[in-house]
Amino acid sequence: MFLRCGTFALSLERPLVMGVVNVTPDSFSDGGRHLSRESAIAHARSLIEEGADILDIGGESTRPGAAAVSLIEERRRVLPVVEALAGCGVPISVDTRKPELMREAIAAGASLVNDIGGAEAPGVLELIKETGAGVCLMHKQGEPQTMQQNPQYADVVAEVRAYLAARIGAAVAAGVARESIAIDPGFGFGKTYEHNLALLKHLPSIAALGVPVLAGLSRKAMLGRITGREPQARVYASVAAALFAAEQGARILRVHDVTATRDALAVWWTLSGRMPIS
Repeated sequence: MFLRCGTFALSLERPLVMGVVNVTPDSFSDGGRHLSRESAIAHARSLIEEGADILDIGGESTRPGAAAVSLIEERRRVLPVVEALAGCGVPISVDTRKPELMREAIAAGASLVNDIGGAEAPGVLELIKETGAGVCLMHKQGEPQTMQQNPQYADVVAEVRAYLAARIGAAVAAGVARESIAIDPGFGFGKTYEHNLALLKHLPSIAALGVPVLAGLSRKAMLGRITGREPQARVYASVAAALFAAEQGARILRVHDVTATRDALAVWWTLSGRMPIS
């Protein structure tokens, strides 16, 4: 299995590590640490040195309760970083809901769109087809400002799976190549602790949809509930969650802590009888 993103064809024989670059003042774990262009670029390059297979650059926090960011501001934060990293050797993903910024970021060098809106906004799927970029379709219930107030499902696994299957179908119908599509069940996006655990336990049923699953569990509140630790102290919990997700079928792991995750994956992958991760 491969994930095609522009000129990249990423082998999914082993789980890939997507390094997070938040160019925001208010992200839940590292808000403000890499808000300047120089700091964000330096952080991104350090993640590549640590072994990140993909960089995910975002300029709008979508943590629970986060305020929306204007296109102008999000563009100001994201585009200079994408432009500086173009040609860095790994695919650049732009984490945005705004079609205008997606187009501009792809023109600047991004090759993957990580869309928490499931590519529902008008023109997104057409843009993906036109440019040949990859797309990650995520499930969420509600909007970031209110999504955690009272999320409810009759059957969270069945409903999330059905939504993602429908979005895959819509993308393919719009002419997007199936090998350019990934999906994300959206841990923490309109889900309670119990919903998140159910999705993680039943991740194989989502992976059975036949496109790579991205799992974004790094430093999230569910890990804080389990360990009692604050976001920046959830490194070990995040690595454990990433390994469990990989064992359940996730093929892209979106993480803040690239070195720790890659080392743990390398040990697990080798001891389970596969070839060592290079």
